[in-house]
Amino acid sequence: MASLYFGPGRLRTSARRLEAVRPWLVVPLLLGACSSDPAEVSATPAMTVTVATPVQRRIDRELVASGSIEAWQEMSLGVELSGVRVSQVLVEVGAEVGAGQPLVLLDRRTLDVQARQARASLAQARAGLEVARAAATRGDSLLAQKLISTSNHDDLRATLIKAEAQLASAEAELEAAQLRLSFATLRAPDRGVISSRSVQPGQIAQVGTEMLRLIRQGRLEWRAEIAESDLAGIQPGAVVQVDGPGGEPVVGTIRAVSPSLDRKTRTAIVYADLPQPGELRAGMFAEGRVRLGEAEAMVVPRQAIVFRDGFPYVFVPGKDSKVVQRRVEVGPAQGEVIEIRSGLSPQDQVVERGAGFLGDGDLVRIVAEG
Repeated sequence: MASLYFGPGRLRTSARRLEAVRPWLVVPLLLGACSSDPAEVSATPAMTVTVATPVQRRIDRELVASGSIEAWQEMSLGVELSGVRVSQVLVEVGAEVGAGQPLVLLDRRTLDVQARQARASLAQARAGLEVARAAATRGDSLLAQKLISTSNHDDLRATLIKAEAQLASAEAELEAAQLRLSFATLRAPDRGVISSRSVQPGQIAQVGTEMLRLIRQGRLEWRAEIAESDLAGIQPGAVVQVDGPGGEPVVGTIRAVSPSLDRKTRTAIVYADLPQPGELRAGMFAEGRVRLGEAEAMVVPRQAIVFRDGFPYVFVPGKDSKVVQRRVEVGPAQGEVIEIRSGLSPQDQVVERGAGFLGDGDLVRIVAEG
């Protein structure tokens, strides 16, 4: 019988091979032991959350909109003379002016000469009228005595009428000269604030050229475009709160609502007076809140609303402890609660604490709020 002989070298090689194979034999055995009963393996909830139920509450209904700050009336000011040099500008941008206050002065030397000529012509016309009247009076007496002919008397009456017409013409010329002289001073048509200046001393004035712009009475207003669906609740007299540049509230009142809508955007412009605009300036954009009065509304805690991709959502607990992401329509926040306008029923529950970390279909464990 042949005998087997294993030398030391071959024994060491076999041992190394056995060590390399042994882990691969052990792992399947352990896995088989751990997974002997898969039904006993339970899923772990994604998060522990609390829930809230929508409640009915009487709230101050508001409409939030963005708009621009504009002048109530911005007047373009200029002179009614051409070819006259500007001698002095009396105001700067931002100056508060009163009605009738001088703003720009033109060189009036030529206009003064024309006015003096008109006064001289008027005096000459008055003297000529006096002479014509005296001659006509004597002619009446002579005609009665039949000392002059009727033809001569008619000439005297015609001279009187001509003198009267020359006087009226001279008076009109003087009035025109005085009017032109008054045009040499540009005055504020109403009180207000100078918003723009485009005139310098020395330039030649031209009719129709803007020199200054005036915000009439310094009044500013907020103009916002409101969607067609939101117009029904807005009426003149409604209170508006506009956010100032530093966040400070500026209170105003709806003055008018545009009677027509833009055919493309289906919006209408709302005009709100701002009696005390504070730091607001014409040309700024500002967010405003139009108060629509009190109304019954369904509200949920503010932290239950999650904004994703620009839309508001809530998470409603469903079957098997899974949450369903549901899109809702919300109104402005009212302190710690927010109005739900659609997408939720009073019987629904929503995740309150922890909603911001959830996704659609996540497993949760609901606990009472402590």
